[in-house]
Amino acid sequence: MIRTVGIVGAGTMGAQIGALFAGIGVDVWLLDLTPQLARESLEKTKKLKPDPFYTPDAAARIRTGGFDDSFDALASCDWIIEAVVERADIKRPLLERIDRVRKPGSIVSTNTSGLAVAALAEGRSEDFRRHWLGTHFFNPPRYLRLLEIIPTPDTDPAVIARVQAYGDLRLGKGVVIAKDTPNFIANHIGVHGVFRVLEVLATGRYTIEEIDAMSGPAIGRPKSATFRTLDMVGLDVFAHVARTLAESATDPAARSLFEPPPIVLELLKRGWIGEKAGQGFYKRVKRPGGDSQILVLDPATMDYRPSQHVTLASLEATRGIEDPGERLKTLFLGKDRVGDFLRSTLAPTLVYAARVAPSIAHGIDDVDRAMRWGFGWDAGPFEMLDLIGVQNVIDAVADAGSPPPLLSEAAAGGGNRLRTGTLQPAGPGLEILRSAKEQSRVVRENAGASLVDLGDGVLALEFHSKMNAIGGDAIELLMAGPEEAARNFRALVVGNESANFSAGANLMLLLMEAQDGNWDEVDMMVRAFQSATSALKYADVPVIVAPVGLAIGGGCEISLHGDRVQAAAETYMGLVEVGVGLIPAGGGTKEMLIRCLECRPAGAQTDLLPFVQRAFETIAFGKVATSGPDARRIGYLRAGDGITMNRDRLIADAKVRALSRVAEGYQPPARPTAIPVGGESLLATLSLGVHLARRGDRISDHDALIGRKLAWILAGGSLPHATTVSEQYLLDLEREAFLSLCGEAKTLERIGYTLKTGKMLRN
Repeated sequence: MIRTVGIVGAGTMGAQIGALFAGIGVDVWLLDLTPQLARESLEKTKKLKPDPFYTPDAAARIRTGGFDDSFDALASCDWIIEAVVERADIKRPLLERIDRVRKPGSIVSTNTSGLAVAALAEGRSEDFRRHWLGTHFFNPPRYLRLLEIIPTPDTDPAVIARVQAYGDLRLGKGVVIAKDTPNFIANHIGVHGVFRVLEVLATGRYTIEEIDAMSGPAIGRPKSATFRTLDMVGLDVFAHVARTLAESATDPAARSLFEPPPIVLELLKRGWIGEKAGQGFYKRVKRPGGDSQILVLDPATMDYRPSQHVTLASLEATRGIEDPGERLKTLFLGKDRVGDFLRSTLAPTLVYAARVAPSIAHGIDDVDRAMRWGFGWDAGPFEMLDLIGVQNVIDAVADAGSPPPLLSEAAAGGGNRLRTGTLQPAGPGLEILRSAKEQSRVVRENAGASLVDLGDGVLALEFHSKMNAIGGDAIELLMAGPEEAARNFRALVVGNESANFSAGANLMLLLMEAQDGNWDEVDMMVRAFQSATSALKYADVPVIVAPVGLAIGGGCEISLHGDRVQAAAETYMGLVEVGVGLIPAGGGTKEMLIRCLECRPAGAQTDLLPFVQRAFETIAFGKVATSGPDARRIGYLRAGDGITMNRDRLIADAKVRALSRVAEGYQPPARPTAIPVGGESLLATLSLGVHLARRGDRISDHDALIGRKLAWILAGGSLPHATTVSEQYLLDLEREAFLSLCGEAKTLERIGYTLKTGKMLRN
């Protein structure tokens, strides 16, 4: 059992690793040279965005101290992680001190990004060396999933298995066992790829903006692409990692692959190392009007100029290709500047990955997973080789000599792929929905959703529209899913293995109907969604909703109607309808009222206002949880709901939760017929709050209108006094308010603005 973790080194990584452990309920000792340094680092960490903590109160689990006054505290730790500066001459003396104070059997690991792990433990006690290994977290540790574990020949296999399981199940990491080679797997290949891009930049053929446009989402990479990523990581950190690779190479040709080009040396000399220095390849400045402007470096002059919009014909032409593999292949083989760029940069990196894979990893699957989890690639290098075609990649680097055996053998055999299928899940219980679909266990499907047999009597309902928006197709299967589950299964899981559970209702469809004045159609849409969420709540079998990523608007409302929720730790759930000028009308307003009223002391005639006020503020402020634990704090999750750390295990955990509800003798809930509402007096109090907020210029006139509509629902409408109402009564109030707001010009402006920009308009 890991109850207490010691972090030795409270720098950026050490403090954030501490935040990760504190967030899952582990006590942490965070040590640095002095107690003050450790405290200051913790305070800085609390202010970082995105937040390293799952909830604000998690920071209370971290105690700080100095090497002189608190080093003995490590004796109480079950796991000690060394995270000081990347210098072996500093790490080794600290590890010697740790060896003297640690308790026998405690795990000790280093967060080094590239130093030889076995060499750091030379001279340590036998028990230390048996419990010693590398645990390379990626920055930021909460959000980047990769954890590279680097054992040594002395590491006890049971310790490796223990850390691997803990990283997977408790920390939610994608764990890869790497060989003890410089920079391990992900940084090794990632740095090689960046150097090839820097070589092309030096030719002057492409601007920085063009390269980022070609090396980002267009080829399945993060939006930060190449140069924004370098700015975020820090050019100093990147240069250090590259230096480690260069110094470890015995072959001059291999060493030359990692020699920093002149632009990197010049940026380092000037201190323009990225975001932490205020400038790097990009620079953000304030214009006279107060808004920000992004400037970009001109390598020829080393001056900054305004960033320019990039227009490359093939990038525009391939936007309509839904299949990412087909899009990548089309761009790679294109006879234009984009194709030339990819053949000059991506192809050498793919070939290099094939060349070094046997020495750095235990298989090509581990290389692909490392790049997916550590660098956010949609496909790893060997997946890309298969997507583009092995021979096509070999042809692109024909001038570079013979291809490595992995590729030449595949090509010689007449094949153009390294795998016969897709990259499989890393182990049992991971991505079980994908496995079920690959086994052709789809029961029913349409353009927006599918019903899939997960086995053991559990049916899954999966959304698969763009951003998993909820339209007619999804609602059709939301209605059909509980019926199918009741006929032929024992339980239903609602979820998917996409980045986001659901971004809410199909706003484009709603906008079109409202602009055309098709009010009967809008009314039918709302009634259908209310019927669908009610079908989930009152199903004859337990319904477990499994949100991950964005679960906002209608996605949140679906979650609120499940018998139980099994949420991923990285779930961002919220009723955000006010941002587009509406109120939750799929039962979300009603459900938040019921949940908040459940918090009243049992058996007491308590004033309703504090509890209704909480529901009002949650909806009116559009509160979005920053994590699964935060969703519980806000009230979107109940005490009986669960949280899964590893998102790849989410559907499996939801399935287990569903079967446990079956074993408990699940009975559908009775429809509530006596929901307390406050009537006129409560409505007056809520409305006064809205009025004062408008008088104080904290909200707009349209915000005030929405607030009054919301207050009307939560108070029970025009009732003259406190009483009780049915669930359907509140649903009718929701629908009426929603329809009236759809008729407001300012609501339609908000919806249109959100569809165009992805942002909220407060008009």
